[in-house]
Amino acid sequence: HEFNKKISPLFHVDNIRVPLLIGHGANDPRVKQAEADQIAFTMNEKGIPVEYVLYPDEGHGWARPDNRIDFNGRAELFLQKH
Repeated sequence: HEFNKKISPLFHVDNIRVPLLIGHGANDPRVKQAEADQIAFTMNEKGIPVEYVLYPDEGHGWARPDNRIDFNGRAELFLQKH
């Protein structure tokens, strides 16, 4: 438990100083959706800029070309904005 607390971004949200773009696959076997939801929610509550995109048909990474194109476009806009 202590190791997870030490490395988990959720326990270090207050140290995040720049806007964050989170892209997550709902079927990710390594990082559960609840964890991505939790950090996005926590950042939002603390007023830290966050954009969260959930792809219901993806796992860990982007296997579907449409999702890759979509996320790359979002990343480009995010970087232009921030």
